[in-house]
Amino acid sequence: MKKIITNTLFGAIALSIITSSCDGIRKTSNQNKGVAVGATSGAVIGGIIGNNVGNKKNTALGAILGAVIGGAAGGIIGNKMDRQAEKIKTEIPGAKVERVGEGINVTFDENNPDGSKAGVYFETAKFNISPNSQLAINKLEKIFIEYPETNILVEGHTDNVGADAYNMTLSQKRAMAVGDALKAGGLSTNRLTVKWYGKSQPKADNNTAEGRALNRRVEFSITANDKMKADAKVEADKQ
Repeated sequence: MKKIITNTLFGAIALSIITSSCDGIRKTSNQNKGVAVGATSGAVIGGIIGNNVGNKKNTALGAILGAVIGGAAGGIIGNKMDRQAEKIKTEIPGAKVERVGEGINVTFDENNPDGSKAGVYFETAKFNISPNSQLAINKLEKIFIEYPETNILVEGHTDNVGADAYNMTLSQKRAMAVGDALKAGGLSTNRLTVKWYGKSQPKADNNTAEGRALNRRVEFSITANDKMKADAKVEADKQ
């Protein structure tokens, strides 16, 4: 893992930039967010913030924010991501979909908003793909194939119950099971990256049952590939 470099210094830099631009970004469309991120050196600041959210590593956000190109081209990419994000929200119950910069973060944990088990989830201490999870993966895969100019990062995470080595292995097996299911359905291998982090990246408090359920999760980061970026730059130059 990368060493966190002087939290105070980078935190001050990031905070000064975000504070001045945050209100304006909230008022823009998602497409314009790509432009706003570019205007504040999003690739650099996004990497710092994404990898050090609340003093905890968050590689999923780091992957998205670190990939931005900004400017008008970033806005064009953002517009395309808007449509893909809406489709995921509509077609997959239980998916927590966030548009971040020029990408999409999709999280499946055990606290589905509708109280169902309709997303990608695993039984306690298990890593096999359940029938319901396979349905969600099939729907995701169709959307990924419909939008071919994106890269997909799959991450596996656990709560803090159990030994470090056990949780690391469990998160690996879960992430790889999801990746293998996507590849088996036809997703191109060169679009897919699979990583796992055990209990090292909690999103919530592991001292509560609800927090542990949030931390037992699979995350997807969806970013523009080189072709989408190149096409967006060409389109931006014509405007």
